[in-house]
Amino acid sequence: MTERVVTWFSDSMTHADVSPAQSPSPAPGGDDAAALIAAGGAHLGIELGSTRIKAALVDGTGAVLATGSHAWENELVGEIWTYSLDAVWAGIRDCYADLARDVRAQHGTELTALGGLGISAMMHGYLALDADGEQLAEFRTWRNTFTTEAAALLSETLAQNIPLRWSISHLLHAVQQGEEHVERLDFLTTLAGYVHWRLTGRKVLGVGDASGMFPIGSSGDAFDAELLERTSALEPIAAMPWSLPDLLPEVLVAGQDAGHLTAEGAALLDPTGMLQPGAITAPPEGDAGTGMVATQAVEPRTGNVSAGTSAFAMVVLEGPLSGPREEIDLVTTPSGHPVAMIHTNNCTTDLDAWLGLFSQFAELIGAPQSAEDLYGALFSAGADGDADAGGVLTYNYISGEHQTGVASGRPLLVREQSARFTLENFMRAQLYGAFGALAVGMDALLKDEGVRLDVMYAHGGIFRTRGVAQQVLADALGVPVALGESAGEGGAWGMALLAAHTARTAAADGAASGVADGSGATAVGGAQSLSAYLDEIVFAGQDITTRSPDTAGREGHTTWLGAYRDGLPLARRAGDLLH
Repeated sequence: MTERVVTWFSDSMTHADVSPAQSPSPAPGGDDAAALIAAGGAHLGIELGSTRIKAALVDGTGAVLATGSHAWENELVGEIWTYSLDAVWAGIRDCYADLARDVRAQHGTELTALGGLGISAMMHGYLALDADGEQLAEFRTWRNTFTTEAAALLSETLAQNIPLRWSISHLLHAVQQGEEHVERLDFLTTLAGYVHWRLTGRKVLGVGDASGMFPIGSSGDAFDAELLERTSALEPIAAMPWSLPDLLPEVLVAGQDAGHLTAEGAALLDPTGMLQPGAITAPPEGDAGTGMVATQAVEPRTGNVSAGTSAFAMVVLEGPLSGPREEIDLVTTPSGHPVAMIHTNNCTTDLDAWLGLFSQFAELIGAPQSAEDLYGALFSAGADGDADAGGVLTYNYISGEHQTGVASGRPLLVREQSARFTLENFMRAQLYGAFGALAVGMDALLKDEGVRLDVMYAHGGIFRTRGVAQQVLADALGVPVALGESAGEGGAWGMALLAAHTARTAAADGAASGVADGSGATAVGGAQSLSAYLDEIVFAGQDITTRSPDTAGREGHTTWLGAYRDGLPLARRAGDLLH
């Protein structure tokens, strides 16, 4: 039996419907943009997110020329959260067609060629293929948390935290369970890596996405060879007929040539035949990496928060941590710099469900509200709530939450005996709850590990209602939170920037090639590094709004978070009692 699960509320009304984002920089004039597109000089980024596939077409400076999107849903097939590959390709084609329509509407021309192309998608998970390229098992997304035994064995063997959702955890789990398909494995990759392979024929992966499959070595440009050997020596893996390194994709860093769009790939994107092959492609990346690019958080002591169905905070490190921490993943930027990642499985879905309820109530009383008005009014009410949310607690666990030890999610609204239960405090608690598990993980990084962080950049739909969620997050983390003009553009725009950077690198070198230096920074021939490209070309002159922690807000959130921690046994028990 297949249960279809809608992860956003009625009629797809979500944060993305609120306050349309501005382009990060002004797009070229109509004639110039049309000429650029017609000449095949624009760069396309496509990101397959949890609830929406998005496309962004940009020029070389990152100015957005056109966009496209497609809404989709994950499915719970048996015990596995998944998307079918048919849904993947149908969604990509629909998203591209929507982009092409936008190009025609805005610029009066057809999209027939691209300067650069990049694919990104939700990180982690398990996409297993045989020697003929046929799928062997359901695509297992990051949302699946049944790999506890495998992840624990890997963490012990490698002396590094290996999360439940990482690809290697899923692989070892499948082997341990004796799943029929494992002996026929030939290629293991992520969703972005799979789509990229079908478009280009190259089995490669950007280092940021690769770092969510298996640990990256100190060079910042390849899987850790020693840890591969240790994993390969584990009895279940050693008994397999394949070699673990041979299963994994080749790792590339930002700016390197990841192949070119083939004729078959162009037909997959655009069945009309208008799109021609030949575009150079960027290494496929994960949504964490594109979020860092989209917020310019690629240098040490910077970080970013991406908030949507799930949330993750990425903090670029100055040095190693004290040791393995279950709360903290070690991944990389798209250029190979080490990054501490705090990932939560839940963020805005429960909040959106509550606002969907308010939307239905408004309709019931004959006063329907637009998404923008509804979110604006209710978020503003939350800003007026008590700093400690008046003793109102929310646990937004649609699915299990590893950060807080909740195995199976059941959303809860709880209030203390003496709670001040007002609309303002209810909404304040909802906003706090969206970042609750993230705040628990960030405490481990900033307080326990003493990691220094100058600024946290934020992006995602929840921040489109300006100032409210931004201030909540600053108070929750105790660090300044910055919001740029690109905050609502998200990962598709970040991937388009990586595609533009790859094309610029190839043009600067006279050939599409690149290497990484020992520091993990991109040093690709005579071209700009990714950091320099973002700083000098894309974000130069962009308006940034920064909110610093408010003393009362910080103290109130600390009180709220203490009660949240105390109430976690309720959230854990709910999964056992409610079905």
